Amino acid sequence: MNPLALIPDSPLATAATELVRDTTDELLYHHSRRVYLFGALQGRARGLAFDPELLYVGALFHDLGLGEAHRASGRRFEVDSADEAAAFLRSHGADEDAVRRVWTAVALHTTPGIPAFMEPEVALVTAGVEYDVLGIGHDDPAVVSPRDRAAIVAAHPRPDFKRRILAAFAEGVAPRPETTFGNVKADVLRHCLPGFVPGDFVTTVRESSWPE
Repeated sequence: MNPLALIPDSPLATAATELVRDTTDELLYHHSRRVYLFGALQGRARGLAFDPELLYVGALFHDLGLGEAHRASGRRFEVDSADEAAAFLRSHGADEDAVRRVWTAVALHTTPGIPAFMEPEVALVTAGVEYDVLGIGHDDPAVVSPRDRAAIVAAHPRPDFKRRILAAFAEGVAPRPETTFGNVKADVLRHCLPGFVPGDFVTTVRESSWPE
């Protein structure tokens, strides 16, 4: 089976595709489609009962909060992305359980070690991100076969992806560096933003207002 056949053919999925194509660049569009496809393939391989539409919306919206419209929000970009996904789903009549699952999937996609123990849609958005960005599972054909991976990358190419996605992360969070405390985007700014000093958990504890 061509893995691209896993993309839902529904009005909701079509509307999500159109919105993301209109509001992001080619880099994030192709990345988000790959995230869905790699996540869906892993879900099938694991026998997980996921909702393809919800997984698709979560994957497509997971990086929308990096956009210029959100850079002055003062919030983590994952939360801005999750809120965009929730608003989209509500505008299309989704029930609140669906909204909750997608919001959570998007909000937690940069928080390793937790999504894998939650609903399939939550687990698989993170799995797709980790496969496409970090290469987790790349060398295991039981996760995604080389043939399926080649078909996905042919449809959604990733030229110079490592450099470009790190630059996109940096551009999206540099205006709100305080939101990187305790999460992986602090590493991005440490490498990409001259003069950035990441927050330190131990220092924060030691210098808190408690008098002892």
